[in-house]
Amino acid sequence: MSIKNTEHTYGWISIALHWLVAIAVFGMFGLGLYMVELTYYDAWYKGSLDLHKSVGILLAVTVTARLIWRLMHPSPKGLSDNSLENFAGHFAHFALYALMFALFITGYLISTADGRPIDVFGLFSVPATLTGDNQEDIAGEIHEWLAWGLIALVALHALAALKHHVVNRDSTLKRMIRPLK
Repeated sequence: MSIKNTEHTYGWISIALHWLVAIAVFGMFGLGLYMVELTYYDAWYKGSLDLHKSVGILLAVTVTARLIWRLMHPSPKGLSDNSLENFAGHFAHFALYALMFALFITGYLISTADGRPIDVFGLFSVPATLTGDNQEDIAGEIHEWLAWGLIALVALHALAALKHHVVNRDSTLKRMIRPLK
């Protein structure tokens, strides 16, 4: 069982990064939905914002590492002979990365609109570099739409994996759970 991807299966690093990002994306989405319902006087108002920002920065680093790993260790060959299905899969993966990076940028713009850096669990700070009029409101609106778009695409991604498993009866889903021999 390989730590790196092979021609036929994903390695442990790709699998671990995939599921770490998936869990974090769902957690961030849930936290985001919870946060927008809080008022300034709620006990966890500031704590939820700080957690969301810190995890967002760490998720951006993780997704960047995952993308670099993917570029250095190409994915296994697709199992479908259908060129349209293969194109859709590649496009969906590109769109997932694009949406995540757009979310990171808009989250950064929301968090630094007042000129203050983002403190990441007290370990380090990400400086504010861009500020502008209505930056927080505009970036916030875009961030929300991007988040819903990402979750919709993730749902489509999961349905496609289930289709491969149940209808096609191939190993697409299995090889993202553990490396195959």
